[in-house]
Parts: sequence; structure tokens; C-alpha cells
Amino acid sequence: MNIEIRDAALQARIQRQLQATGAASVEEVLLRLLETQEEQDRGLAENREAINAKIRRGIEQLDRGEGIPEDQLDAHLAKLKAEPE
Repeated sequence: MNIEIRDAALQARIQRQLQATGAASVEEVLLRLLETQEEQDRGLAENREAINAKIRRGIEQLDRGEGIPEDQLDAHLAKLKAEPE
């Protein structure tokens, strides 16, 4: 299979990825990118129910008026980031 890439910006992105990863070829870059995408897709599929449950819980909280007002959101997120895991 031959693939022709006509978009100069995409060619540049692939070239940067080639250099950044130390890949030996464009094929290797594409293989790594596909593997990464497939891994992400598997993770989403495996966790779909948990993700959907969290989304539903969040919507229910918003419906009950338990959301964080927009003017307080940045401070709230900063506080969460500062808390140890």
C-alpha cells in the first residue's frame, strides 16, 4: 500500500513526530500512533459504563442545583489540583 500525503502541514507533523520519537521510518511513526489510539479506544470501551455513570451523576447534581458557580470554578479547580492524591 502506498499512501500519498498532499497536505504540507500534515507532512510536517509526521516529520516532527519522526524526529521526536526517534522512529526509524514513517511506517514506525504510524504504527506507534495507531497503537496509542487503539489503546485509548480499548480503555474507553472498557470504562464506558463507569464514565457514563459519572456523567449521569454530574447531570443529576446540576439538576439539583449542586453545581459550582462559574465565577468560583477556577478557584475550585485550583484547590482540587493542590490537594494530594
